[in-house]
Amino acid sequence: MMSAMCFMVLSQTGFADAAESLQERSGIITMKGKPVTLVGPEITIGQKAPGFVAQATDMGDVRLSDFNGKVKLIASVPSVDTPVCDMEIHRFNQEAVTVSRDVVVLFISMDLPFAQKRFCGANGIQNVQTLSDHRSADFGMRYGVLIKDVRLLSRAVFIVDAQNIVRYVEYVKETGSHPDYDKALQVLKEIEQQGQTANKR
Repeated sequence: MMSAMCFMVLSQTGFADAAESLQERSGIITMKGKPVTLVGPEITIGQKAPGFVAQATDMGDVRLSDFNGKVKLIASVPSVDTPVCDMEIHRFNQEAVTVSRDVVVLFISMDLPFAQKRFCGANGIQNVQTLSDHRSADFGMRYGVLIKDVRLLSRAVFIVDAQNIVRYVEYVKETGSHPDYDKALQVLKEIEQQGQTANKR
C-alpha cells in the first residue's frame, strides 16, 4: 500500500515538474464558459507531428510511430463519459467505415484504459482506437491540449499524414462544443485522394 502511495506521489510530482517547464497558453479555450490554461505548444499545420506515448485498452504503450505510413485523425476529448464526447466518438466511429485501411482514427482522453474499453464495448465502438493519456499526460503536453486547471484534455482534432506532417488542426474554443466534423473529414478525404494518386504513379 505504501509503495503504491509513493508511486502516486512521485508520478504527480513528475507531472507537475514537466508541466511547469512547458509553455502555458491562457485565453485560448473555455470550459463551461470559463477561460482555462492549456499546457504545451500550439501545433500548427505543416510541422512535424510530435511523437507521444499513450496507453491502449490492454494497458500496453502505443506511440505515434506505431502508425507510420498511415494517415492519422487524432481527436482529443475531456472524457468519453460526457454527452458531447459520446456523440463525437460515435460520429467518428461511423465515418471511419468510409475511409481506407491506410487511415486510422485515434480517440485520446484522460479516461483510464479499462473505462475506455468498457465504454467502447457497451456502445459498439469498433472502428476507432481509444488511447488513454492518464499516466503521464504525454500527448496532452506535446500537443498543447492539457488543461492545467483540471488535468483533462481539451477538445481538439489533428490530422497527420503518412509522412507524419500535420495537415489539419482545430482547437475547439469551448470544450462543450463539437468540432467541425465536415471540415476535418473533407481534409481527410483530400489526403486520401492525394495518397491514392501518388500510388498510381
